[in-house]
Amino acid sequence: MFWPITLLGALIGWLLASIPGALLGALLGQVLDRRFGLNSWARLRERMGGGKAVMQGDELLFFLLGRLAKSSGRISEAHIQAARREMQRLRLTATAQRAAIDAFYRGKSSGDGLRDPLHRLKGRHEDTKSVLQACWRMARAQGAIDARQHELIMLWGKWMGWDSAAIAALDVSGGRSQGAPSNPGGAYEQALRLLGVRADSEPQVIKRAYRRLLSKHHPDKQAGAGATVQQVRDATERTRELHSAYVLIRERRGFR
Repeated sequence: MFWPITLLGALIGWLLASIPGALLGALLGQVLDRRFGLNSWARLRERMGGGKAVMQGDELLFFLLGRLAKSSGRISEAHIQAARREMQRLRLTATAQRAAIDAFYRGKSSGDGLRDPLHRLKGRHEDTKSVLQACWRMARAQGAIDARQHELIMLWGKWMGWDSAAIAALDVSGGRSQGAPSNPGGAYEQALRLLGVRADSEPQVIKRAYRRLLSKHHPDKQAGAGATVQQVRDATERTRELHSAYVLIRERRGFR
């Protein structure tokens, strides 16, 4: 019987360097290709760490929404409902909804840079307008927007080719502007102060400062040193603030 040699099967067969090995590789490859979706060399390189898929479309949008929701501290039911409304607005199929949910939760925990994928959207006015409007709606999910969320949306908008005034003008609800936070643009300066670095500090300096403070305030370390329950809670909140500050600085500066 002839067994079609799949992408991964061919690779396994080559490694085994024998005719029986190639046939075995074909069989294994068929199973693994279906399991991991390895239908191209680019996909194989991505799975093996040699390449990286570029986010786009709904995946990128919901990744942004997840990042934005988490930046306020924690994802609430209001954020989840806001994400569902965006799915309904886009009329996503059940399969597309599952992909959007996956992107949303990857966005809340991922440190992936967004500058490049957002730069690629420059010149696509209606697409970027829709993205920014969705971001403002997510930021308003709990009512008032905080400075960190405001900073992120303004930054993302600039990466997509919008000026500050045009980005802010998209923050509307029922035709009425909801206003900016009391300290617009101050989140970046607050993040720098929290990590004890300057706006012109080298990326490696910022990374070292972040890791040092994270190690110092990590709740596990505090608990091991005999801290009280409240002190552990404070340390947990501190590490959350440090992480949010680091992510914001890295987004603004564009390093990984």
